[in-house]
Order: sequence, then structure tokens, then C-alpha cells
Amino acid sequence: MSNPLMTMLVEPLRDGLLSFGTIGMLVWIVLKILAIAMPVIVTVAFYVVWERKLIGWMHVRHGPMYIGKGILQAFADVFKLLFKEVVQPTVAHPFLFRLAPLIALVPAFAAWAVVPFDAQLVLSNANAGLLYLLAMTSMGVYGIILAGWASNSKYAFLGAMRAAAQVVSYEIAMGFALVGVLIAAGSLNLSEIVMAQSGDAGFLEWFWVPLLPLFVVYFISGVAETNRAPFDVVEGESEIVAGHMVEYSGSQFALFFLAEYANMILVSFLTALFFLGGWLSPIPASWIPDVPLLGTVLGDGWWWLLAKVFFFASCFIWFRASFPRYRYDQIMRLGWKVFIPITIAWICATALMAYFNVFTAGQ
Repeated sequence: MSNPLMTMLVEPLRDGLLSFGTIGMLVWIVLKILAIAMPVIVTVAFYVVWERKLIGWMHVRHGPMYIGKGILQAFADVFKLLFKEVVQPTVAHPFLFRLAPLIALVPAFAAWAVVPFDAQLVLSNANAGLLYLLAMTSMGVYGIILAGWASNSKYAFLGAMRAAAQVVSYEIAMGFALVGVLIAAGSLNLSEIVMAQSGDAGFLEWFWVPLLPLFVVYFISGVAETNRAPFDVVEGESEIVAGHMVEYSGSQFALFFLAEYANMILVSFLTALFFLGGWLSPIPASWIPDVPLLGTVLGDGWWWLLAKVFFFASCFIWFRASFPRYRYDQIMRLGWKVFIPITIAWICATALMAYFNVFTAGQ
């Protein structure tokens, strides 16, 4: 973190803890993990409240719309799940059954380590941040497969197979879409990818203009990869069960739930960073008046990133409230026969645009 205020606050704490040797280093690592995990957990809680409110408004359901502010409801749900009895099937594999929720959750949180919130606010400004993201986001599927297999239930196993096939299919399309971003930005560093979208034309400088098909494919694939409506075939209608999570209850189910919503928020962040300029202002710099407070608000800053993330996170809810569920064969055909060919074709188009200076890579 190279922000002056953050540096002034964080560096003395870090130096003081590291002076205690190994124990201090472990405490410092735990504090960095909590700096990511706690805001994500709180955000997930209020995201669920916003989901109830927004779907309530769209479906004209008076309960979520008018009953209370919903703030305490988020914490009530957390305590209900934490104190609910954890039931484990007698035929389940004990160790793997408990391990599966953690394997699904840990990559969802670990990916946040390289996500920049501002030009100077990022936990790890890794040069290979894009590769790290691809590695972390692709590991969650192991938790899904393990949950279905360790439950020793045919319904859980079938749900896990459906979810795994869907996640792998759309992960390929998302990876190809990010290859186009890599070509356009000329870097694997997420902060440099955002700064490559800066310029005098405001939002017309962002990558959504030259990479529009990849932008659309990436976000829709993100919706499919998180198993959200209209791609939520993990929730099997014929079985009336929750896919690979059907045998889980209490805090173990809460971990799967937390991982799903954390991934939804992560996809919203990454879409804004890769294609919509991240924290960059949509207003050209020449249009911003030289007024102290107004100029600061309209200029670049983390608030623009949060506004973009809020829009994409609301789109997840909007899709759930608006579209019917796809059949499984339609989902597979969309991923393999539509999205992957489109991304491959546009990668070639992006490379040609960079070669013939239609746009300058990295600028």
C-alpha cells in the first residue's frame, strides 16, 4: 500500500509486529487476511439484504419491500446458520465432507489479495496478478466435486457433476476473454491494466470499446460460473434439492453460500477493473471543473469503482428476477459453441488491432 495515509498507519504496525520474530510475522499475516475477509463477509451479508429488496421491488412482494430496513436481518441469518445443528450423513466420508466447503471458500477469498481498489490501495500489487486470479478462481470447482462425492448421495453427486461441467465450460470462455485484456493492456498486473485504460476521452478510453464482445462474454460467463440464475441448473427442479450442497446444513452450508456470493462480488469487481476502467472517472479530465471538492468527486477515485461494482452486482439480482432458467443442453451449447468461438475470434481481432495501431497496447 503506497497511499501516504495508509503507509503512515500501516508501516509502524508492521514493523512493530515483525520485531517479535516468527510470532509477529504470523500475527501480521493474520491481520492481512482479516483485512480482506471481514469486509467481504459484511458485504455479502448486506448484498443478501439488497437482493431481497430489489427482487421484492421487481416482483411487488410487500414483505421485503416494506418490512423494516433489513439491516438486522443480515446478522440474524448469520447467527441462525452458525448455531444451527450440523448434520452429517452416516455414509459420508467424514474428512472430505468437512474439507469441501473450505476448498470452495478459500480460493474465493484468496483471489482478493491482488484486487486493487485504488491506484495506491491493493494488498499485493503482483506483476502476475492476472495469472494468480485465474489460478484461484479455477480452484473452487474442486470443492464442488468433493462435496458431491464425499456426501455419498446420488443427488448430491449429480448436482456436483452438473455444476463442475458448467463451471469448467465457462471458465474457458472467461480465460479467453482475459487474453484479449492482456493483449490490450500489455501487462498481467491489475493496476497497470486499469491505468492502460486512462486517457483524455473518459469512458471511451476503456476496454469495453475495442473489447465489447469479450466484455459481454466475460460478464455472462461470470454469471454462469457462479451458478446464478438463469444458469442455476445446480438447483435440480426434478430432485428439488440444492445440488452438491443438499447434504450440508448449518455453518457448513453457510460456507458454500458465502463462497457463492463472494464470487459474485469478485466477478463484479473484475468486470469493472478489466473493461470499465476500475477507479477511473468516466468524465474526461478536461470537462472536470477546477473546484476543490467537486473536482475531487468527479475525478478518479475508489468511489467510481464501487459504483460500477454496485451496478454489476445488481445485474446478478436483476437476471434472477427476470429470466427463466435455461435447460442444461442450452447452457452447454452457449458455452462451448457460442462463447468460446467468439472469444477466440475476437482475440485474433484484438491482436490485429494492436498490430495495425488501431489502438496502442498499454495505452
